[in-house]
Amino acid sequence: MRIDLVTLFPSMFTSPFAESIVQRAIKKKLIDIKIHNLRDWAVDKYKTVDDRPFGGGVGMILKVDIIDRCLKDIGPGHTILLSPRGKRFTEQKAETLAKLDRIILICGHYEGVDQRVADHLVDEEISIGDFITTGGELPAMLIIDSVVRLLPGVLGKNESSQEESFSSKLNRKIEYPQYTRPAEYRGWSVPTALLSGNPKLIEEFKKKNTQEKTD
Repeated sequence: MRIDLVTLFPSMFTSPFAESIVQRAIKKKLIDIKIHNLRDWAVDKYKTVDDRPFGGGVGMILKVDIIDRCLKDIGPGHTILLSPRGKRFTEQKAETLAKLDRIILICGHYEGVDQRVADHLVDEEISIGDFITTGGELPAMLIIDSVVRLLPGVLGKNESSQEESFSSKLNRKIEYPQYTRPAEYRGWSVPTALLSGNPKLIEEFKKKNTQEKTD
């Protein structure tokens, strides 16, 4: 899979992509991440990428022409704008994106992005929740991490990403609680079923304790 990031702050991605699962996936050549500085497509000496909104208002808006030039040079791919207007990101969406060969993530910033980007230049808008971040960089990191771990060969065992919270195998529910040694600690005991060695009792415990997500 190839992932392209369009951002005003490329250095924000240096540390997250140099650690853990994403870094291992890059080393295994299971993913190729390209980071594009939107200012590279500005046409003036000041590298201007934003302007005041028509009709007035606080803040600056990222310009449609700059983003359009950038996307044309990057080339085709499933293009996503990180936006509070977007549909909320879920594990099911992560599974859908993990099946694609290429995704492009546009990280909004400042007061927002010219609406014509959403209307004409992207395939969809995605939000990670009903709250506002400074820019789209952190949401993009979360989406990439969630998608990459679903790719075959990324995790240590293929089944690692199958039976977990919000997976289709658990009917989008929260995974059952898990325990490890010591079996007894400060009077806090591990459920008897998990210590029984009886596969039937263990499976019953898992089914009983797999729960719906509650807000």
